[in-house]
Amino acid sequence: MKNTALILEGGATRGVFTSGALDYLMEEGCDLNYVIGVSAGACNAVDYVSEQIGRTRDCMIQKEKIYQYISLKNFVRNKSLYDMDLIFDKFPNELIPFDYETYFHNEMQCEIVVTNCLTGEAQYLREEKDKERLMGICRASSSLPVVSPAVEIDGIPYLDGGLADPIPLRHTFDLGYRKCVVILTRNYGYRKRLNTRGRTVYTSALRKYPKLLKTVFRRPYVYNHTLDLIEKWEREGKIFVIRPTIPCVKKTEKNYNVLMNFYKHGYEAMKKDYSRLLQFLEK
Repeated sequence: MKNTALILEGGATRGVFTSGALDYLMEEGCDLNYVIGVSAGACNAVDYVSEQIGRTRDCMIQKEKIYQYISLKNFVRNKSLYDMDLIFDKFPNELIPFDYETYFHNEMQCEIVVTNCLTGEAQYLREEKDKERLMGICRASSSLPVVSPAVEIDGIPYLDGGLADPIPLRHTFDLGYRKCVVILTRNYGYRKRLNTRGRTVYTSALRKYPKLLKTVFRRPYVYNHTLDLIEKWEREGKIFVIRPTIPCVKKTEKNYNVLMNFYKHGYEAMKKDYSRLLQFLEK
């Protein structure tokens, strides 16, 4: 579909809502021209481009304790709350294979948002040949400060793309796309609160990245302003938005049934609005 774009918010395990919505799109053969993802949205984005129905769900919703990727034990051992080696190495290359060939040959454009630790600014990276670099970019986009170490790509340290550009709507418009579909992982009306108690922790952890630290402290303002814009443009019919309408799961949720229910909610939400979505894309 010409001039169409898909914008995917992050949210850690809340990303299973997005995976449900995208699985329905893939079942219907709905391919947009461009997709951009942030953090967990980046994982969803690459699986959408590789056309692997159910892959993100299978990676994020695990019954087997050995494959659960969130643990305090891992934080103590590897300084990361999330087992990033499992998510971005063992899963795609061994346990739940990622279809690199389909991804690299797909004509759909895919960008992944990361935050440059040196400048504190968002960067929008692509990779169309190198398997290791692609997973490295996804890993960087999903690496939260304090609970995950920075990831070096081409000699530059990066962290979670949501720090600098949590929902890259303006970037997508700047590229010229005017039929934008936004998949959010929070309920309508949600706004991020200022976390003054965490300032000391962030200041200590990111002291060697002063520009990044400013970005982290500015994040709630940027995020809330973006949501204001999204809700305004949604009312005006400029963009199409899919979001949860039931209570959201925690971003560190591990319960299989809770996560599967949220995944199914995303699937049903897209199914319910699919005909309206097509009208929006085709008008």
